[in-house]
Amino acid sequence: MMLYFRLLSESLRFALHALRSNKLRTLLSLLGVTVGIFSIIAVLAAVDSMDRNIKSELNGFDRNMIYLFNHSFGPTDVPKWKVEQFPEVTYDEYEYLKRNLEGLDKISYNVFTRSENVMYEGNYANSVNVSPCTTDNQFLDNVKVAEGRFFNESESNSGVPVLVLGHEVATSLFGEQDPIGKQVRLYGKRFSVIGVIEKQGASNFGMNKDSSVYFPVNFLRQLYGDNNDMVTPVIVLKPLSGVDMDQFQDEVVSKLRMKRGIKPTEENNFFVNLWGGLMDFIDNIVAQMNVVGWIVSGFSLLVGGFGIANIMFVSVKERTHLIGIQKSLGAKKRFILFQFLFEAIILSLIGGVVGMLLVSLIAFVATQFLDFKFVLSFSNIVIGMSLSAFIGLLSGLLPARSASKLDPVEAIRTGG
Repeated sequence: MMLYFRLLSESLRFALHALRSNKLRTLLSLLGVTVGIFSIIAVLAAVDSMDRNIKSELNGFDRNMIYLFNHSFGPTDVPKWKVEQFPEVTYDEYEYLKRNLEGLDKISYNVFTRSENVMYEGNYANSVNVSPCTTDNQFLDNVKVAEGRFFNESESNSGVPVLVLGHEVATSLFGEQDPIGKQVRLYGKRFSVIGVIEKQGASNFGMNKDSSVYFPVNFLRQLYGDNNDMVTPVIVLKPLSGVDMDQFQDEVVSKLRMKRGIKPTEENNFFVNLWGGLMDFIDNIVAQMNVVGWIVSGFSLLVGGFGIANIMFVSVKERTHLIGIQKSLGAKKRFILFQFLFEAIILSLIGGVVGMLLVSLIAFVATQFLDFKFVLSFSNIVIGMSLSAFIGLLSGLLPARSASKLDPVEAIRTGG
């Protein structure tokens, strides 16, 4: 064991000597490893951070939620021209499903529409995400009310002009004032503010509740009717806990087909989008991004490996005389082999450490100045250092073998 510690210390000394004696050559050679490790870990950390942020945002949503509408969350085999002919879900279908579905916990009729401006006296909140919906959406969309309340079933059915504001909207319109009970203008109409949502922060999905407002969907239906090109309706459902998901999904499909009068031989003219399916789709995209990152960064690592190999071949040539002396004094091939292997690994680890430090610096700056939590996880650090050691091992193997096989007499003569 002491032999290997001595080998390690000598290899470290030789590696540092190589760095000092040929600074430019070593710098250029290590640059490849540094760039390679930096590229891979930066990509892994960025994708991992994005994945964590997305999962954190979506953590409050139930994976069993179903989105019924005329588009699919992910890739589909249905031709685009046929999808464009699918009818939109209706409020009447929402009420039908609400009455007839067994095992149903929550159901909401929501509308996706364009952003609007909200006004209070001389203050404006511009480009506000408007979310017309029914009352159950507060549970399905994980809405947490900080002040006041969400609108109730009666207000939802009658479509009264009441409004629940996101934190950012409330601050823009009222500042430090209490907004509850105040009258604001939206769509040119007066709305009574009945609630303010807890501050959430920026979202990667464009679903930032801070810049959103919620109001009864029936108000919009009374204002513009149901045949409006500016809106895309969707029915969101969630089964009771413990209900068999496949059975519930089959029942949803069966009930909606019955309501629409679709014949047994005809295909569905709607999509049943599972929230869990969207999560799987996101996981697939993240995995593909990781693969692309590995492929692109692998070329940099390859160049870095050649750089380390170049340093080691030069190091073997410069120390041929010393190798001959060591072998003449009884040093075994294994001793020489490990000496150069350790040196290659140490050199590669130095490049890896520099690459990791650069990623850490960028992660810190990105977290401080961007509205994005960039995380360099422990697993990514382990991957980076392991890759560095592996590249060093591969790059140093051939030079180390050539050094261990040198004839001591020839080595002394050549080196001298």
